[in-house]
Amino acid sequence: MTQPEELFHKIAASIPDVKEGKMFGALCIKAPNGKAGVMFWKDDMIFKLEGASLKDALSLDGAKLFDPMGGRPMTGWVQLSADYADRWTEFAEQSMAFVKKLK
Repeated sequence: MTQPEELFHKIAASIPDVKEGKMFGALCIKAPNGKAGVMFWKDDMIFKLEGASLKDALSLDGAKLFDPMGGRPMTGWVQLSADYADRWTEFAEQSMAFVKKLK
């Protein structure tokens, strides 16, 4: 297991009322409503964000909208490399707070 993957599991365990699962075959963190808010993909973390959190994440050098298939980026899903591992917990908490409110 890579260090980024270990950090993913640590972050998932630190957020109340969530569980690990799979989305598109990748590890993810799901809210009680079944909505995924965080994904671990190729040693990067992917966060479902909105508003100021989305703008903040996208302002980071190298951040981009998640585009797993190429040509169709997923709205609101931001991909951050392990270069920003020190901010992963912050964005994961914001993401899960957001998706917990979705219906």
